[in-house]
Amino acid sequence: MEQQHQNGEAFVQIRCKNNKKTLNISIGSTLSEIFSLSGLEMDYGPISARVNNRVEGMHYRVYKPKDIEFLDLHDASAMRAYTRSLFFVLSKAARDLWPRCTIIIDIPVSNGYYIDLTIKDNEGKRRDVTPDDVSDLRQRMQQIIDADLPIHRHETTTEEAIRMFTASHSYSKVKLLQSTGRLYTTYYDIDGYRDYYYGTMLTTTGQIYLFGLEYYFDGVLLRIPSQQDPSRLGPFVRQNKMFEIFKEHHRWQDILGLRTVGDLNEAISKGHANQLIQLSEALQEKKIAQIADEIARRSGVKMVLIAGPSSSGKTTTCKRVSVQLAINGLKPIGISLDDYFLDREDTPRDESGDYDFEHLHALNIPLLNEQLNALFRGEEVELPRYNFQTGKSEMSGKKLQLKGNEVLVVEGIHALNPELTASIPDSQKYRIYASALTTILLDNHNYIPTTDNRLLRRIIRDHKYRGVSAQETIRRWPSVRKGENRWIFPYQENADAMFNSAMLFELAVIKQQAVPLLELVPENCAEYAEAYRLRKFLSYIRPIADDQIPPTSLLREFLGGSSFEY
Repeated sequence: MEQQHQNGEAFVQIRCKNNKKTLNISIGSTLSEIFSLSGLEMDYGPISARVNNRVEGMHYRVYKPKDIEFLDLHDASAMRAYTRSLFFVLSKAARDLWPRCTIIIDIPVSNGYYIDLTIKDNEGKRRDVTPDDVSDLRQRMQQIIDADLPIHRHETTTEEAIRMFTASHSYSKVKLLQSTGRLYTTYYDIDGYRDYYYGTMLTTTGQIYLFGLEYYFDGVLLRIPSQQDPSRLGPFVRQNKMFEIFKEHHRWQDILGLRTVGDLNEAISKGHANQLIQLSEALQEKKIAQIADEIARRSGVKMVLIAGPSSSGKTTTCKRVSVQLAINGLKPIGISLDDYFLDREDTPRDESGDYDFEHLHALNIPLLNEQLNALFRGEEVELPRYNFQTGKSEMSGKKLQLKGNEVLVVEGIHALNPELTASIPDSQKYRIYASALTTILLDNHNYIPTTDNRLLRRIIRDHKYRGVSAQETIRRWPSVRKGENRWIFPYQENADAMFNSAMLFELAVIKQQAVPLLELVPENCAEYAEAYRLRKFLSYIRPIADDQIPPTSLLREFLGGSSFEY
């Protein structure tokens, strides 16, 4: 409730969730000013804050009573704000050095972001990026950071924003803004350099205390602090195969003429959605066929291992690879790793004392390897069956003996972990890593996190097939991601082939089912912030009706209506 100070100044009451204190602050105070009055100290913040469970930048002004929780870099949304601000500083630094350059924030890889930097000379001719260019760019970024320049937030009509970005030749932003249908647009500036970002930002460049910039392939790798330990950069991990799969999808995008959401919205508005779906599905099926062809060409392969993170489409990938293997004259035989769980009392426990069913050693690895070796020697084995009701491993009565043209197909989160099949020679294994690697951008400076794509898929699937609400799926997601970081991502480069299950058009289809579920997340719960962010992000994308998606599409695993049995 508003209060009047003795001198007539108006105050408003806020509740700080960090220290559970109630403060009376002047109406119109910024979050930065409120933090200074809170008595809080943060080593890596505050970066942003949840205001009534919506994430806002520290520019945000408070005019009514609010609940406020300040966030540091251990929070995912705060890390996004820090990273966006780094993108902004990098873009300004590049324009300062090379006024005719183009920057594309392109690929999340090696615990950083690959930046596609195009430098043109005075005649407009493109030249290769050199290590010296990267050194100059790093130095200019540091100068901007050391100057502690304010990052100003502005709001203007979308018409004016379009004129402004047209004048600066930022055509991907122009196309995006033209397709949103919004009256007003927010943009930011650093010392006169203007840019558009769809999320919160830092208030000054001086808040950026750590970054890395290095020459990477034919471009630049921007490295960011580790969310687990913000005092250091995330470890550099060479991911050549991951990088190449992103590049392959960029080639597909060039075929379709679709690199950004602005391009996608334009194609939808012109009635090209059906053609886009057909071409995308054909490109994906061609990739699956190529993988199956390679497996068939490799003599001695007796087992196909398919791994990937949650909602990556592993199950449909497994089924579609099996179909293509059959076309090549092979007979795929599926084995479920779930049937190799240990008895419940023998399952490892996590730090909370709960059973950790995602742990590698929750599986009976010796039994698995013993049976695989027996099968590959031509012997008959009786497969186990795990009884989830009793928590006991039982013999299934199902006997299996491999014939000459049969190949085992094994899908599971640990499939690429060498320890899972340590006793099986590599020559007998073919490994596939499947993930939904979103390659479409909002615009050249606003990438779409690949985890957002997977989370949206999981929200729809959990509601449709498991009776789980969007709120509960969002609540569990950090735990799911933690398990992926431990058990899946470290082994992805072990793959013989990588398969990107993300469809170039899919966010336009997912939107139709995801938004109503996200709208059910109540404002008074912590998960509302993420639900609101996802809704805001999806609002940029024009919808496509899911009745245009074929029954064999990988998306049907989540949307329903698949011709495959799950």
